Amino acid sequence: MDYMSELDKYPKPAMAVDIVIFTIIDDILKVLLIKRGRNPYAGKWCLPGGFVLIAESLEDAALRELREETNVKDVYLGQLYTFGNPKRDSRGRVISVAYYALANHEKISPKITGDESIKNVEWHNVNKLPELGFDHKEILEYALKRLRYKLEYSVVGLELLPEKFTLTQLQKMYEIILNEPIDKRNFRKKISTMNFLEDTEEMKKGSHRPAKLYTFRKMPASKFKKIKLEK
Repeated sequence: MDYMSELDKYPKPAMAVDIVIFTIIDDILKVLLIKRGRNPYAGKWCLPGGFVLIAESLEDAALRELREETNVKDVYLGQLYTFGNPKRDSRGRVISVAYYALANHEKISPKITGDESIKNVEWHNVNKLPELGFDHKEILEYALKRLRYKLEYSVVGLELLPEKFTLTQLQKMYEIILNEPIDKRNFRKKISTMNFLEDTEEMKKGSHRPAKLYTFRKMPASKFKKIKLEK
């Protein structure tokens, strides 16, 4: 039996992508959701995503679905995990590769793009989520867990903070993502050992005491891959 005949023996599941995009708005960690306009889960909130075309890479599919459903472009996507529970989609056997990203909400413009299957696009508080369709609650919880874990060992916040920021702003971002307060002294001690900040030798002035401004030290490309939507 040749390998093509052997391949024909197995049913072919559909491949899909789902995208989790986090941002911070008014000191609240939020995720971008779409409201479905057709079954399954018509009227329910879900993550942006859809099926992969036969001649399309997973990354291209994720970016296309994101653009078509939410008008979001040019974000840093990291591959999260593959979700393959046989019963995760009532339409049949669907395996989904999930991606996640951090985005500055002021630099992107989520909106309905004319796709009749999408009724609304909104940012939602990750701590006050509506009921989600499919297994998207599981995907979102896993993405949040991964994001929080990354805070322990790598640079997170390139897309969420301004180019120059204070240590107070950095700590606030950590507290928002972790959803808990952090001791200032312990935080600064830990940050100093991670060696990813660079002192700009500038000060932020305002109504309060001037504070040093920092920027992220230039490092090798992160695990987030920036993929251009438009060729």
